[in-house]
Amino acid sequence: MSRLLAPTVSGDPAELAAAVLADMRTAPVGELSALLADRADRPDPPAPSLLFPTDQPSTLGMAAARLPLLLADRPKEPAPLPPEPAVDDDSDEVPELFCPGPVRDNPALGEEVNERMVQWAGEVGIYDGRLDHLRSCGFGRLIMLTHPGTDDADRLLAAAKVVVAEWASDDYYLDEEEMGADPAMTAARFGVLYGVVDPVTLPRRYRHELDRFIKEEPIALAFRTGMEHLAKYTTTAQMGRFQHQMAILFQALDQNASWRHTGRRPAVWEYYMHRYHNSYLPPMILVDAIAGYELPAQEFYHPRLRRAFAMAGMAAVLLNDLHSMDKEADDDISLPIALMEEEGLSREQAVKRTVEIHNELMHGFVTEAAGMYLEGTPMLQRFLADTWAWCGGSREWHATSKRYHKQES
Repeated sequence: MSRLLAPTVSGDPAELAAAVLADMRTAPVGELSALLADRADRPDPPAPSLLFPTDQPSTLGMAAARLPLLLADRPKEPAPLPPEPAVDDDSDEVPELFCPGPVRDNPALGEEVNERMVQWAGEVGIYDGRLDHLRSCGFGRLIMLTHPGTDDADRLLAAAKVVVAEWASDDYYLDEEEMGADPAMTAARFGVLYGVVDPVTLPRRYRHELDRFIKEEPIALAFRTGMEHLAKYTTTAQMGRFQHQMAILFQALDQNASWRHTGRRPAVWEYYMHRYHNSYLPPMILVDAIAGYELPAQEFYHPRLRRAFAMAGMAAVLLNDLHSMDKEADDDISLPIALMEEEGLSREQAVKRTVEIHNELMHGFVTEAAGMYLEGTPMLQRFLADTWAWCGGSREWHATSKRYHKQES
């Protein structure tokens, strides 16, 4: 997650990053099945990747339906992608972003979710005195864009609450000193907060102290009420997935805090691993729950799907890194900043390299998705399509949110 309340800073690299994200002229289609169908007849396999080897087993080991609903008349082979551009291209031109646009854009629905989210934020006490700015960020619009599988405002609100709680925990415990953030205390605070996310049952004589903490700590109350709302729409397994992903996120935020507290700067590879865990998987992991279905555990936890899903989550959060590179505090870190510090790249070169890495990740996701789409169950196909749609909705939000762009006067 990145800084919610940081001021917008303009500059050539920031404008370049914004322009790349906003340029939809060559964006792949938002419907994953259409993309795979369009590419199924192309003979060339993708270029080998050092990060994402493609010589993986071609089956998920599933006994369920093997043919996709929308590609039944296509050859039963993984849909190949055209060769990817070389990552070490020496030209100065920033490549086109390989990321779809949104599948659905319903401004009225997004505004309804946003207003209800802001009202809830006021009730639990997060962003006290800053609710107008929270409103202007449009997190309700983010959730509307990234979950096109439902028009139910209450379902979308459940996702919006926990997403805003995630962002707020980063601000309150790690980023915003004026809100009480202290990197020396981050791990201790997240340790207690996780006991709210995955509720701890204390001995009877101490329970009132935890209850008092939750009532008095806005972030804890936000998570408790948000997850109570989310529980209306998740199975036990889906809630368990979300809790597990939050544990991973909190651990990654603790890692970030340790860098700030000690002044140590991570190498690019180390930051890259950090971003895999501090990615957009916590909100993305709800795609099936919010759409009203459940991907079975044997499919959700299959290493091949987990790898593809993680690539999509990492790619999506790199768009946040691009937008935030001119907003971060002096002791914060992003992939462009890590590239500039370790490899001596200019800001423009760091933008280019980050886009190239993003594109490699997204090509990796689509390559994996093509094979799984032809081999998996209809439920798996839908999950892959919803993941692709989430990335497209997130791109649109990052390109248009007032969180990143100045309001027109």
